Amino acid sequence: MCPEIINDRQIINERRGPNTRTRRIRRRLVLVLACAAQAMVGVDMAIVNVALPSIQRDLGMSEAMLQWVVVSYGLLLGGFLLLGGRMTDRFGHRRILVAGLAVFTVASLVAGWSAAAEQLIVARAVQGLGAALITPAALSLLAVTFAEGAERNRVLGIFGAVGGISGSMGVVASGLLAAGPGWRWAFLINVPVGVVLLGLAVLLLAGTRPDATRTRLDLRGATTVTGGLLLLVYALQRAATDGRFSATSLVFFAAAVALLVAFVRIEARSPAPLVPRWVIGNRRFVAANITAFLTNSAFLSFIFVGSLLMQQGLGYGPTRTGLCWLATTATILPVAMAGGRLAARVRVRRLLLVGLALLALAALWLTRISADSGYLGGLLPAFLLAGVGFGLCGPSLQIGALAGVTHADAGLASGLLETVREIGGAAGVAAVTAVLVSGHGLTGFHTAFAVVALWGFGALICATLGFDRRRSQTDEEKSDGDVDLGNLPSSVG
Repeated sequence: MCPEIINDRQIINERRGPNTRTRRIRRRLVLVLACAAQAMVGVDMAIVNVALPSIQRDLGMSEAMLQWVVVSYGLLLGGFLLLGGRMTDRFGHRRILVAGLAVFTVASLVAGWSAAAEQLIVARAVQGLGAALITPAALSLLAVTFAEGAERNRVLGIFGAVGGISGSMGVVASGLLAAGPGWRWAFLINVPVGVVLLGLAVLLLAGTRPDATRTRLDLRGATTVTGGLLLLVYALQRAATDGRFSATSLVFFAAAVALLVAFVRIEARSPAPLVPRWVIGNRRFVAANITAFLTNSAFLSFIFVGSLLMQQGLGYGPTRTGLCWLATTATILPVAMAGGRLAARVRVRRLLLVGLALLALAALWLTRISADSGYLGGLLPAFLLAGVGFGLCGPSLQIGALAGVTHADAGLASGLLETVREIGGAAGVAAVTAVLVSGHGLTGFHTAFAVVALWGFGALICATLGFDRRRSQTDEEKSDGDVDLGNLPSSVG
């Protein structure tokens, strides 16, 4: 071979080598950016739970108002998540991710410096709005960066695992921060992280032109459903404090129903509804979403009531409370990964029913807790059951919800499922708070855990009736838990 040819090829390889390495490094940084952004969203869903007693004491909040520190975030995140996906489709993942990170970071700063309960609650709501932009934009970023198939499946598996464990780790971080630098750092810690992620997003991501013809924004639908849910939760709170049939609570119930009815009418007439019409006719998908609503209601309520029980009922400090939750957090991830593999050999329905039964039993176990119950014999069995139960439910619900859904609708189906989960968690916390407000001492906690168990058994009944007993071909095709994930469109919306 001629030396000239060798030299030419060496020059070409030298040119290609650095470019290939640069692209590889950039893609890894994109993965870090997306996962870190999603982790920040997930952690903040639960990072206030153990710190709630400290927040209540410092800001002089009532028991009924305390729930809004958790609920306002989840409701705004769930209510505007699909709209965030639509905005990502229209304006591009770079613009929406940068906007979401900026809103989230500023809201975190305001929350950390809050001097009044109302200021903190509003800041938490704005955090939820920012999170509703971050999640679909981060998922869209991965979809357009990594090639469809095994590569994207692997990356989305990492993304899903980060999202799954981040909420659980938020509970542990909540206790450590509340006992260390103080509860304000549960929010202030987001500020430097958000600034770094904003810098990465600006430097790494290329801009895209807005596409006004690609999708329409159903602002009226998103606003009415979110407003209706907020009023419904507030009505539950007023019913607990003022009396079940007080005039005030009935007025808010009526206003909530009116907004939710308006949402249904808007969706029926909208050319681009947030909830497409095919959803109503898919029995399995409807059952999966109702089950997800009840499951997340049970699990987040379990964490909320459990955190208050340990500190207010059993006298635990924030650090001990946070560390106690490690039994649950350390169980969820390996069980969820095993559950995704088990779906290849066991019907999704069976895994889901076992997981829901364990979650309900965990709540029932704590209805018998006493003031002198130890951790090993009193709390640990319930925490382990809850971890195993929720770990089995997560992948089972995802696979079950996507069964029979076309690849073109897979992203929207995943977005709907996540929306329902977030709203379910917020509604569950609101319901058990109403029980705690009307209860006294450990008896109130026992009743609250009984309600959590009812959420779990309700999900169990829904899954039993809504999922087929026989193993369908769709189950077998999706039994690895990530087939549809590899075909997600540019956003969950």
